[in-house]
Amino acid sequence: MFLKNVKQYFNFSQKELNGVLILLIVLVFVWLIPIFLNDIPESFDVEKAKKEMAEFERNLVPDKVYSYREIELKQGRATTYTDFDPNGLPAERWKQLGLSEKQIAVIKRFEAKGGHFYKKEDVQKMYVISPETYAKLEPYIQISLPHFEQKNTPTKVSKVRVDLNTADSLALDQVSGIGPAFASRILKYRERLGGFHALEQLKEVYGVDSAHFAQWLPQLSLNTATIRKIDINSASFEELKRHPYLSYKQINALIQYRKQHGAYASLSDLKNIPLFTDEILRKLAPYLICK
Repeated sequence: MFLKNVKQYFNFSQKELNGVLILLIVLVFVWLIPIFLNDIPESFDVEKAKKEMAEFERNLVPDKVYSYREIELKQGRATTYTDFDPNGLPAERWKQLGLSEKQIAVIKRFEAKGGHFYKKEDVQKMYVISPETYAKLEPYIQISLPHFEQKNTPTKVSKVRVDLNTADSLALDQVSGIGPAFASRILKYRERLGGFHALEQLKEVYGVDSAHFAQWLPQLSLNTATIRKIDINSASFEELKRHPYLSYKQINALIQYRKQHGAYASLSDLKNIPLFTDEILRKLAPYLICK
């Protein structure tokens, strides 16, 4: 009734009346906004929230660092570098030096087989010790040689004496410190060489360091009469490539020179090939012949 009277009094059309109603609603909404804004709880204060967040972060960072250190210490992974002798070093001390359980297990197996570290560089030869790890350990390695030698001097010389060029895997296994794995590697390398002409060549076998060599040396002998020699005047590429002292380039050069100049009169003819230095020829001499 009120709207009808207003419409008649002001002579509004239906569209104009609807517009007036919308305007009134907007005005009421605008009038109510400040009331709602004043009723927003204090906890929604933006500045206050930022301050509380910053305080939370400041308290959180030290706890994270401390807890990580606690875990590291409990697990025995806290790295502590001080002077140490690697021979017979307890596993816990290796852990303090930053080594994992797997690395320590390899070192302990090496010691169980009679292996010893005679100098700093022997630690580096352990395949589980990376160059980076050795660089960190090297300044602290202190090997007590006089005490070590006295402690490890045998009371009697071993009666085992195995010929390196004729022994099979069972014979090599009798040598203290060799074991099946090393015996297999030694036999494979001996076959590639054609036989050992010097006991020092054992150091060329993968995994053999000066500590192993020193332990095995008193138990080995060497008969060089069994060495298999290669005739450089008739050997094929396939025969030559099996020898570990010859590279593909050297073999190609050797064969090409033979084709161009005829048979070799002596091993010294190889000096005419630039790839064969005096050092290489010295190593190869026990294995090459000219027929």
